[in-house]
Amino acid sequence: MYVELQNINKRFGSFQAADNVSFSIEKGKLIGLLGPSGSGKTTILRMIAGLETPDGGDIIIDGQRVNSLPASSRGIGFVFQNYALFRYMTVFDNIAFGLEVQKKDKAYIKQRVNELIKLIGLEGLEKRRPHQLSGGQKQRVAFARALAPNPHLLLLDEPFAAIDAKIRKELRTWLRETINKVGITSIFVTHDQEEAVEVADEIIITNSGRIEQIGTPIDIYKNPATPFAAKFIGESIVIENYGQLHGFETSEGYLKAIIRPEFVRVTKKEQEIYPHASERGTVEAIFFRGNMLELRLTVGGLKFISYRSLEDDVITVGEEVSILIYRLYLYNDYQVRLVENMAFKANDAFTI
Repeated sequence: MYVELQNINKRFGSFQAADNVSFSIEKGKLIGLLGPSGSGKTTILRMIAGLETPDGGDIIIDGQRVNSLPASSRGIGFVFQNYALFRYMTVFDNIAFGLEVQKKDKAYIKQRVNELIKLIGLEGLEKRRPHQLSGGQKQRVAFARALAPNPHLLLLDEPFAAIDAKIRKELRTWLRETINKVGITSIFVTHDQEEAVEVADEIIITNSGRIEQIGTPIDIYKNPATPFAAKFIGESIVIENYGQLHGFETSEGYLKAIIRPEFVRVTKKEQEIYPHASERGTVEAIFFRGNMLELRLTVGGLKFISYRSLEDDVITVGEEVSILIYRLYLYNDYQVRLVENMAFKANDAFTI
C-alpha cells in the first residue's frame, strides 16, 4: 500500500475531527474522501499533507512514517479550493514557482512548465495573470503548479467548489483523464456525491471523524455498509411503518427503512402491471429536472420520490397512480440490510 493511516486521532478542543481513522490506498489510485461538512475529511487530508499533526497514530507514505516530517519534505502536491495562485505572477511563473524553490535550472523549468501547460490545455495563455483567467482555467493552473515538482502524491481539497456547475462537470472528466495519464496517486476531498462517483476509483465515506465505508462507487451505492452510508448516498428518503406496504413485513429490530427513487416505479392506474405488489398513491408535486421528471408521491401517509422519463405518458399533480416498490433498505442504529418486495417476487416466479 502506498498511503496508510493507522489509528489516527485528532481533536480540536471538544471537537473530535479524526476518531481512530485507519485506511490504506494503493499506488496510482484516485481516491475520493466524501462526507458532510464537519465529518473530518479535510482534517484527514491536511494531516497527510503535514499541515496538521495527529494527536496519535501513524501516517505512512511509501513505507516511511512521516508524522514528524515537515510538509515540504513529504513530496506532496496540494491543490486548494480557492486556487491560491499568486495574483501578480503570470501563468508560467505560477507553475514554475515550486521548481524555482527547488533551484532547478532555467532550461529544465522552461521545458517542464511548457509540458504542463500543454497537459492542462492552456497553450497561448502563459503570460496571462490570474485575473485574466476563468475559474476553470485558474484551477487547471493550480493543478499544474502542484504537479510541477513531480510529487509522489497529489491532494486536492474541494477542487471544484468555487467553479460554476457546467464547468465543474467538464473539469471532473478532465481531472480523471489527466490523473490517469500522469499516473499519480491522488486523494480529493468533496461533499458532492456526484463528483465522487464520477471521478474516484474508490470512495472513503467520513462521518463525525470516523470512516463509515470504503469501496468502489458502485459497491458503496449498491451495498451501503452502515445506516449513515445508506442515508447519505443517493436520493435517500427515510420512512417509518414500512410494514404497511405490499410485499414488506416489519422486521424485528428494524424500525425504519430507506427508499430511493430508482426503487419506485410509477404507472397510470389503467397501465398497472403488478396489482398484487403495487400501491395506490397520489402525485403531490412534479419537478422538471432537464432530462427527466421528479415525482413527489404519497401512499397512506408515506412520502416517496420517483423519476419518470419525458417519453412516458403524461401524469399530472393530484392524479391517483399505481406505485410499485421493488426494494427497501431496513436499518437500525448499527446495521442496514436490503429487502425485496416479496409479493412481487412470489407472484412472478415460475417453474419449468
